[in-house]
Amino acid sequence: MRPGLTRAWEKAIGPTSSGALTAKFDTSMNAPAPPDPLAVVREAEHAKTVAALCERIKELDCLYEITRLSQRQDTALDDILAGACSVAARAWQYPAVTCVRVTIGGRNRATANWRRPVARQESPIRIQGESVGRIEVGYLDKCAEADEGPFLREERHLLDAVADHLGRIIEARKAEEQVLRLSRELIRAQETERQRIARELHDDVAQNLSLVRLSLDRLAVVPEAGVNPGSDCRDAIQESSARLGAAIASLRNLASDLLPPALDRLGLAEAASNLCRETAVRTGLVVEFSADGLEVARVDFETGLNLYRVLQEALANACRHSRCSRIVVRLIASHPLLLLRVDDDGMGFEPEVRLAEALGQKRMGLWSMGERVRLLGGRLRIRSRPGQGVRIKAEIPLGLGGA
Repeated sequence: MRPGLTRAWEKAIGPTSSGALTAKFDTSMNAPAPPDPLAVVREAEHAKTVAALCERIKELDCLYEITRLSQRQDTALDDILAGACSVAARAWQYPAVTCVRVTIGGRNRATANWRRPVARQESPIRIQGESVGRIEVGYLDKCAEADEGPFLREERHLLDAVADHLGRIIEARKAEEQVLRLSRELIRAQETERQRIARELHDDVAQNLSLVRLSLDRLAVVPEAGVNPGSDCRDAIQESSARLGAAIASLRNLASDLLPPALDRLGLAEAASNLCRETAVRTGLVVEFSADGLEVARVDFETGLNLYRVLQEALANACRHSRCSRIVVRLIASHPLLLLRVDDDGMGFEPEVRLAEALGQKRMGLWSMGERVRLLGGRLRIRSRPGQGVRIKAEIPLGLGGA
């Protein structure tokens, strides 16, 4: 480099050797470029998206695990709810300080660390629109503020989804339990009916027929010489005839209980009227019956039979338990409903208490009446108070009966 140019350069950048000059150029060329603002924003957005996806994955895992729990047929409902609490706790932002509790009908299932939380959110658990409990999620320590206190908006959506899912699981399990209970009750009812028929045949029909046989055996004995058997024969024949008549009546009553003939031949109103009349004769009670509108309503056999059984059970309960003197039965077809009302002037009871006692003692009369009406798409209401008698009212849609 020429001396004049060198001095000018050194004046601009300072004295330096050629090696130092090279080093300075190398340093300036290898220095990091300033960060690109757009790249920084994109990286932050990417990290935020990844974090959000991780949260969504946890939420999906939560719902999936709860579904898996519910599909284990050998797992009790309480165990499913306890498992759902543990699964849900892992799906929130801060699982280390998350506690969960599910409350159904006064029973609680919760994570082992449950205690009064610093922050809490809850969602109702509903079955067919009716609240049956709730699920609560809480943080045991103070956490950063988000959309709903320390909770994310997505966590609110997840909590509501879990509550809805639990509601459907509980409803399905209750339906399964009811089917099993109905199956057991059906078997029990069949066995009870078989036992009743066996007792009727043994205690009444069989005994009468046995006595008839003894009478006929006496007739077969050759009389002693000089003895006129005429009077004894007449007595034996009359006794046998009476016994056979009693046996025939018992068989007819048994057949009538199993399938009321008037119901098939004459219809519901006439069969119900006959039942009320027979009840009055048998018990000595005043039983009033009236029907209205059934002459124009077409009631199918299944509906008629079930409503007849409801009336049969209501009359039996009134006669056995109410200590009443008067029963009033009303059967009304008024579109769109078929109504059956049975009132008595007996001592009355608290319906909720009586139903609970009946279930506890395996007495299924009131419960079976409700089930018969419910299976026909109707509703059974029982109104009573101690000392104020009983009113039983069944309402069945006539559309199901063909009107």
